Amino acid sequence: MKEKVEQWNKQLSKATAEEVLEFFINEFGNKVALSSSLGAEDQVLTHMVTAINKKANIFTLDTGRLFPETYKLIDDTNKKYGIKIRVYFPKTEQIEECVNVNGINLFYDSVENRKMCCNLRKIGPLKRAFSGLEAWICGLRRDQAVTRFATRKVEWDEANGLLKINPLNDWTEKDVWDYIKVNDIPYNELHDKGYPSIGCQPCTRAIEPDEDVRAGRWWWEQPESKECGLHNQKK
Repeated sequence: MKEKVEQWNKQLSKATAEEVLEFFINEFGNKVALSSSLGAEDQVLTHMVTAINKKANIFTLDTGRLFPETYKLIDDTNKKYGIKIRVYFPKTEQIEECVNVNGINLFYDSVENRKMCCNLRKIGPLKRAFSGLEAWICGLRRDQAVTRFATRKVEWDEANGLLKINPLNDWTEKDVWDYIKVNDIPYNELHDKGYPSIGCQPCTRAIEPDEDVRAGRWWWEQPESKECGLHNQKK
């Protein structure tokens, strides 16, 4: 499958996001899943995926430190589309040990601590969510951050041994919000309060009008380190 990445990128270079999704859902069936962070892009993808196949796999990660608005959105999305987004949680024992050794807000102390927290709360559950899959779908866009500029529609996720599909890689932020408004898609209420990118509550703040869209994520760190490990894998 790794060898087919270039072929699929050429084949789908002019395809719409819906066409990309339909192609891979048909290609992999229950071996492909949408990994949703409940962000605006992932809500767009959820709308598209459920229109193609309401029984398609969709999952999210509950780190235990999410905003109340994010939990509400999970419920609202399930009810609107008549689905049940599968929720994966971190291992309780691992979180207890980490917090008791390093402190409840260890992530502010160093990049290493923050990445350790992300690893336990996100990467661990993600590995379990990937069990049995051959491909995963996510809402990355090239213009979201410097760490995502090289994103392509189809990539090989070397770290996880999976095909990674980015149907919205060439969409702009305006494209995303226009689609949400036209299709009346539920979205996180925090987006209307200056939060363009939303993660865990302690690690996310609102941004100023002239700031980068991901400036509110791990705002105390340098831009080139602002990934949790889900997407800065080797290609």
